[in-house]
Amino acid sequence: MAVERLQKILSNAGVSSRRVAEELILGGRVAVNGEPQLELGARADIDTDEVTVDGVPVVRERYRYFMLNKPAGFITTARDEMNRDTVLDLVPIGDIQLHPVGRLDRDSEGLIVITNDGHLTDLLTHPRYEVDKEYLVGLDSMPGQRDLQRLVRGIEHEGERLHASSVQPAAPPVTGGMDEGSGAAASWLLLTLREGKNREVRRMMEAVGKKVLVLRRVRIGPLHLGTLGTGAFRELTDAEVSALYSAGKQAEGRNAAESAPQSRSERRTIGSLEGPVRMPAPRARPKDRPQPGPIKKAAARAPQGGPPRAQGAPRGRRP
Repeated sequence: MAVERLQKILSNAGVSSRRVAEELILGGRVAVNGEPQLELGARADIDTDEVTVDGVPVVRERYRYFMLNKPAGFITTARDEMNRDTVLDLVPIGDIQLHPVGRLDRDSEGLIVITNDGHLTDLLTHPRYEVDKEYLVGLDSMPGQRDLQRLVRGIEHEGERLHASSVQPAAPPVTGGMDEGSGAAASWLLLTLREGKNREVRRMMEAVGKKVLVLRRVRIGPLHLGTLGTGAFRELTDAEVSALYSAGKQAEGRNAAESAPQSRSERRTIGSLEGPVRMPAPRARPKDRPQPGPIKKAAARAPQGGPPRAQGAPRGRRP
């Protein structure tokens, strides 16, 4: 295809009108091959160049998106130097250069996204975006309530702080009326992570004295594993891809808001301690202070040892 102005490319792709496209370009939101374009005369070839708006590809036809239910025993990598089975061996779709999004260790199973879209990969895996990943964890016994709270507050393990964004007891998975975890896992947890550090779930359980027998990822952002069979894969719908992009963008915006510096009026610094400013209550101004009322004269009392003096009688010595 011939080289065209970016306004036309965005309009033809249904992203926006040409007028709105100009605003997107001037706002620095349009990039070609990763380079922001700020000139209205900028051009690109949609067949050879990658045009993005806010990091989202304008044309997705060149990308493929799959979800895979990874079985235990497979390596989550595109290539393995030891020639072991990888997750890409389970998605034989031809000569497209795919890669797994994120990682699951060899003994873990569950949801993996497979794609050739590097933008989506970054949104779903980079720690700064913190997209939720949910895991079903089968254990040898249920942690106590205090340990469950520790998992959320955070646990120090090998010099690294690990924590879940949420954790709660769960029922064992059921397929065809049979408990998959029967005879193995005695208790189950549903645990949500945002950062996804190396073997984080297993290390957290080890820190509270529990053994992981089954570890299955069941959700990435809005994408659920559902009833997809072990070792099976399917292509994602356009709606599912859009939902994943939206989840990454929302997480990016949330993280940016949380990390934004506060103004001086909102924070103070004393040594190494920071906290909200507490302003002392204003002192009352003189006109606001309560004024003393009129002095009331005490009623005259009768002198001791005699009758009270008659009203209007002249003062004098008593007889």
